[in-house]
Amino acid sequence: MGKPLIGARVELASNFRGNYSLLQLSSASTFDFSAAYWDQFSIWISGLNRIPSRSIYSMKLSHARLMIAVAMSCLVTVATLSTAGFNGGGGGNRVGGVSIDPAGVVRTATVDENQELVNLLRNEVGVAQGDLASAADRRMVSLAGLQRAIEQSRQSGGRLPAEIRYLAGLTGIDYVFVDKDNNDIVISGPAEPWTISETGSIVGKESGAAILQLEDLVVALRNVENARQASISCSIESTPEGRKRFMALQNRMRLRPGQNPAVFEAAMKEALGPQVIKLTGIPATSRYACTMVAADYQMKRLAMALVDSPVRELPSYLQMARNGSHAGNRNPRWWMACDYDSLTRNEEGTVWKLTGQGIKTKTEQDVIAEDGSTSSEASDKLAQKWADSMTEHFTDLASKMPIFGELQNLMDLTVVSTLIVQENLEHHAGLDLAVLRDQETLAPQMFEAPQKIAPECSFIKGRSGWVVTASGGVSVDAFPVVHDQKVDAELDGQLVAAKSDAWWWNDAR
Repeated sequence: MGKPLIGARVELASNFRGNYSLLQLSSASTFDFSAAYWDQFSIWISGLNRIPSRSIYSMKLSHARLMIAVAMSCLVTVATLSTAGFNGGGGGNRVGGVSIDPAGVVRTATVDENQELVNLLRNEVGVAQGDLASAADRRMVSLAGLQRAIEQSRQSGGRLPAEIRYLAGLTGIDYVFVDKDNNDIVISGPAEPWTISETGSIVGKESGAAILQLEDLVVALRNVENARQASISCSIESTPEGRKRFMALQNRMRLRPGQNPAVFEAAMKEALGPQVIKLTGIPATSRYACTMVAADYQMKRLAMALVDSPVRELPSYLQMARNGSHAGNRNPRWWMACDYDSLTRNEEGTVWKLTGQGIKTKTEQDVIAEDGSTSSEASDKLAQKWADSMTEHFTDLASKMPIFGELQNLMDLTVVSTLIVQENLEHHAGLDLAVLRDQETLAPQMFEAPQKIAPECSFIKGRSGWVVTASGGVSVDAFPVVHDQKVDAELDGQLVAAKSDAWWWNDAR
């Protein structure tokens, strides 16, 4: 295990007119140094520190520059050999048009913040080259070859190139192949050249569909066993205290004829207080977790008309519910969950096919007691209608709000990761996915952990009460999908062999 160097500063005199210039690492940077490279670096720095200051001033400028360059070269070598890093994909606190501050408060990112992220990503993402610049109905990605490509990138000391980070432009996964002859597992799906959306998501240049990301695959694969113990989920909920205060406020609220209900907005926000975010089965600081929260948050905003729907056929729930009958102690809850048509395999278990949209919006009602506690009951017809409409128009919605496509990709990656572990595909293939599992080799970005949402109100007054807010969630339970597998003998015709000279390739079939 290496020694951490946090906020290290190297001061070298390189201005011979009497001023010092600083060569320093950002105080926010953390590098994991192997012991050997730490010792090398320490020798260089201690050697520099032993030079009297007057000698430094008397050095030729070229000599000083050389020493600086060598020291920094040593530093860069140390920092890059230990871990292959991910760059881009969220800016550390932004994903899918949502910003997370250091206190864990989630809010909508401003236009300027989104543009700042796009500008930051533009140089890092680059443009797809060669065959990657064209879309393919079926692109194959060798996991054995992917691991070799990651290792080669790590040895060269550079950041992971875009084609690795974005899994050769895959926008989904529909097949998994076990290639015993080549000790490989191959995944396949449609693919496109990538670009950056206006909210900083990495999307297909032609369809706008979200691109799969290696970082999410890594997190999904490493957390299959955690998900077995506590399924992967997130929820956004009001606190019992907030619900209790709101129920008391609602009992006191009286609208005079012609009075705008918005006069109560400030009081409602104060009564409800922040909503709490709960995450299970996945690290809260992962891009995976932040993507779930961002998608959940945006779904709630769509339903409650806090943001305009980009899909004409998907109006807000509030638009649907106007003039309806609403009990004041009932609020809708929506959540998105895995929903595949089928997972089929050939008899030998070397070809697996995943079909269906992969995601569905579900609903029920929260019944709020006077003390703020809740119980669940069947959804009302309008809430169910809105859920069904979101499911029906999900593909169109995901192309216009890529965060939903990113969530859909998490579902695919989690099902595939669970399949690999549950069916012991590594053993059958003779492949060890050690590189993808190793935190020291491949360290995901650390995001701010989402914890709460400032109160937002959008409300209507029904005949029987108010609808002010809604709860939401995401459930990524891949185990039932893998468990409900079926045999399809026709899949034998889909067998493929890996190409030894590439870790990805297009299949014309």
